[in-house]
Amino acid sequence: MRWLKFGLIIILFFGAVYAVSMTFVDENKSFTIEKEINYPIDKVYPQFSNLQNFTRWNAFFSDNKNMTLQFFTPYAGKGSAMSYRDKKDNDLFGDVFIRYENPEKTLKLQLFEGQKNMPYSIDMKFIPQNDKTKVIWYIHTPKQPLLKRSLNLISEDFWVDNIDQRMKNLYKILGNKVDKEIQRENIKFDSLMVEQQDNQLLLGINVTTKNVKDALFKNIVINHNKVFNYVKMDLGKKEDEYGEPVLITDADNFKDKEVSYFYGIPISKKEGLTDNNFSFRTVNSSTYYVIFYEGNYAGRVKAIQQLLTKAKKDTLRIGDLQQTFLEEPTADSKTVMKLSLLVYK
Repeated sequence: MRWLKFGLIIILFFGAVYAVSMTFVDENKSFTIEKEINYPIDKVYPQFSNLQNFTRWNAFFSDNKNMTLQFFTPYAGKGSAMSYRDKKDNDLFGDVFIRYENPEKTLKLQLFEGQKNMPYSIDMKFIPQNDKTKVIWYIHTPKQPLLKRSLNLISEDFWVDNIDQRMKNLYKILGNKVDKEIQRENIKFDSLMVEQQDNQLLLGINVTTKNVKDALFKNIVINHNKVFNYVKMDLGKKEDEYGEPVLITDADNFKDKEVSYFYGIPISKKEGLTDNNFSFRTVNSSTYYVIFYEGNYAGRVKAIQQLLTKAKKDTLRIGDLQQTFLEEPTADSKTVMKLSLLVYK
């Protein structure tokens, strides 16, 4: 009993010492971090002002495979916002807001962690230096209760280390130095995003086939091989001269007994065709709702329905659905794809 009392006294003593020591630690902290990146400001700034871009190279989001993201209009610049949540850790969630921007000059973000009412305030300044850009972070941490102020003693080191890694990731992305495997690792399969896609020239084939059980996907595999063989063998295209295959079809035809689609491969320019079964198709620059999907081909329907629901909620009209195969479709029906729904007012 004596030892128990003695132990409690020791615990209380050190607890009191800790509490007193925390009165000498600031309840919040402000610090500045400066970094330079070897790319011009017109390339760098959109990676910060567009939260979808921001999450692709920010290790906090891209390295966590359980993290789901949701983005809100206007998706870039002042007023845009996002929420994040870890599917396996109920305590890891939060929101990010862009409160102010002066394009290519300054940006103000707020980060709310969990249910905390006090955010991290992050002011950023962008300074062009010829073909380089200096980025300055002014970080203000939220107020901490007395017994948690020790977090402020390590917060600056934590931010410095993380920003170092993030800037390295950004440099790789801007320089296109990330191979496909690394890019795939950063994909968020459950997050709906908005993209402005550029013009694209496709060489492919028009198809109509039955939509019964596995018949559709088997037909896709057959036509994938036809198009790829023509591009590589007949036209002599090398791997770096064409893009990832795209299937274009009606967005809501997944319940139809028969479907029509165009299956094509992106190439840089038109050239003479020796086979009348193939044709060119131009996809104009436009806005798309996008979601990534991995799994059995038939399971893509749920992801497509998410896109359709989002468009309806936002009172937008819809166009074609693009299914970009990030891995070549094979007979086992396992797919990794990017689903893009054309939307407009």
